Amino acid sequence: MKNIIKCIALVGILAAPFVIATPALAQFQNVGSIDFPTSASGEAQQHFLRGVAILHSFGWEQAREQFNAAQEIDPDFAMAYWGESLTYNHPLVSQMDATDPSATLARLAPTREARLAKAPTPREKGFLNAVEILWGDGDHVDRRVGYMEAMEALYEAYPEDAEVAAFYSLSMLSAVAATRDLSQRLNVRAGDIALRLNRDNPDHPGAVHYIIHSFDNPLMAPLALDAAYRFAEIAPAVSHARHMPTHIFIQHGMWELVSGHNQSAYDAARELWKPGQSMGDAVHSLDWGQYGDLQLGDYEKARLWIDRINTMSTEGGFSEGGARGQAGQARAVNTVSLTQNRYTVETEEWSIQEVTEASPDHELLATALSAYHLMDQEALRSAEQELKRRVDAGEQGGYTEIMANQASGLLHAQMNHPDVAIGFFEDAIEIITPMAPPRGSANPIKPLFEMYGEILVDLGRYEDAIAQFETSLLRMPNRPRSLLGMARAQSGTGQVAAASEYYRALLDVWEGKDNLDGVREAEAYLADEQNNNW
Repeated sequence: MKNIIKCIALVGILAAPFVIATPALAQFQNVGSIDFPTSASGEAQQHFLRGVAILHSFGWEQAREQFNAAQEIDPDFAMAYWGESLTYNHPLVSQMDATDPSATLARLAPTREARLAKAPTPREKGFLNAVEILWGDGDHVDRRVGYMEAMEALYEAYPEDAEVAAFYSLSMLSAVAATRDLSQRLNVRAGDIALRLNRDNPDHPGAVHYIIHSFDNPLMAPLALDAAYRFAEIAPAVSHARHMPTHIFIQHGMWELVSGHNQSAYDAARELWKPGQSMGDAVHSLDWGQYGDLQLGDYEKARLWIDRINTMSTEGGFSEGGARGQAGQARAVNTVSLTQNRYTVETEEWSIQEVTEASPDHELLATALSAYHLMDQEALRSAEQELKRRVDAGEQGGYTEIMANQASGLLHAQMNHPDVAIGFFEDAIEIITPMAPPRGSANPIKPLFEMYGEILVDLGRYEDAIAQFETSLLRMPNRPRSLLGMARAQSGTGQVAAASEYYRALLDVWEGKDNLDGVREAEAYLADEQNNNW
C-alpha cells in the first residue's frame, strides 16, 4: 500500500515520536516538513522521509543513518539507495567523488537497468535516472549539468511535485558551482522555484535553504532575509541549518546574528560528531563565528575560536574517505592558519611571520600588512616577492594575484612611491571586478577596497579614499574597519557631519568595547563635535 503520509520533521536529533495534526498529516519536529510519497510503506518510508528532510539541510551522516535504516527494513526500496548516494558529496563543492555513491547504487542492483527496474513508478525512475547520470562516467562538470537536465525533465513532467521542485532547484545551484557560471540566471531560476515552494510549505527545509544559496550575494541577499530568519527554527537538529542563515546575515553586517548562529551551529556539530567522521560543519561554523566576533570587537572570543581549531586538529576527526575527505582535511588545516592571521589583521596586533614557500597566501598578506605598519621593509618585500613568484610561476591566480598587488602597493606606499602604489591597487581592482561578489568572511583576508582606502588616507588623498570605502561598504556592509576608515576620510575633507555619522555607526558595532582604540577615537571626535558645535 502506498504511503500517503505528507509531512515529516524530527523531534530532537535522533528520536522521532509522532504528533498527529490531521488524519493525513504526520509531523515530527526539528528537521522541517516535506511531502515525498513513494512506493514504500510503513517504517521504511518514515526513515526515508526523515532522511530526505535532513538531506535538505546537508546533514550528511544523519541522513545516511536514516536511509540505511530504510534499506534494512526494505532491501529493494530503490529510493533509499537514491537518497544515500546523495549523502557522500557536497553538491556545492566543485569536485565530486563518485566512488561511494556508485557503490551504494551497486548494492541495490549490479546494473543501471536492473536498478531502474526496482523503481516501480515513472516518478521514482526519474529520480533514480538522474543520480545514475550524476554518478556515472565522465567529467564531473558534465555529470552535474546532465543531472540538472534530468531533473529539469522530471520537473516538467511533475511541475506540482514539491520534492521534484526542491531537488531541481538544488541541481541548478550544483551546476553553477561546477561551471562557475557568474550570469546569475540559474541562481535566479533556482531561487524562484524555492520561493514558490516556500510559499506553499513555509516549513520546508530545502525551500529556505536553497533560497539562501540562490541569493547569497550582496545585491540579492535581501530576497533571502526572511528565509535566513526561519531556517534555524525549521531544522535546528542539523548543524548546517543553524549556520546557513549567516550567509545572509553577513551580507547585511548583522554581526550579533553571525556570531550567535555560528556558535549554535558549532555546538550542534560537536554534539553530533563521532570519532572518524568529518568535522566539516564544526570547522565551517568556527571559521565564520570567529569572523563575526572579530567584527564585534570581541577579541577574547575570537582567540577562543583559535584554541578550538587547534584542539580539533589533534583529535583525528578530519579523516574521511575520498575527495570530500581530502578537501575537508585541507580546509581544516588551512583554517588553523586562517583564524590566526585573520586575528592579526582584524585586531591590528601586528605580527611578522617567516616567509617560506609553504606560507599560505593569507599569511603572506597578513605579514605584508604587519610589516607595512611596523616599518619593516625587508619583511614586506619578502612577502611581496613570494606572492609575485606564485603568480609568475602560474601556481596561483585570481585572489593570489590580487594579494600580490596589495603587497606591492603596500611596499611602494612605504617607499614613498604613492603613484606606483596606487597603480598596483588599481590593477588589483581590475582583477577583482569581474569576479563573483564577496560572500562570507573577507577574501582577501584584508578586503581590497578597505586596504586601498586606508592607504589613501595615509597618503592624505581623502576624497579618493571616500570612494574606496563606499565600495567596500557596499560589498561588505557594516564592517567596522571600513566604517572607521570612512570616518577618518570624511574628517580629512572637513565633512564633520558625515564623519560623525560613521563614527556613530562604528560605536554601534563596537558597543561596550571601550578598550579599542577605534572606540576611543570615535568618542573623542564626537565629544569635540559637541563641545565645539562644529
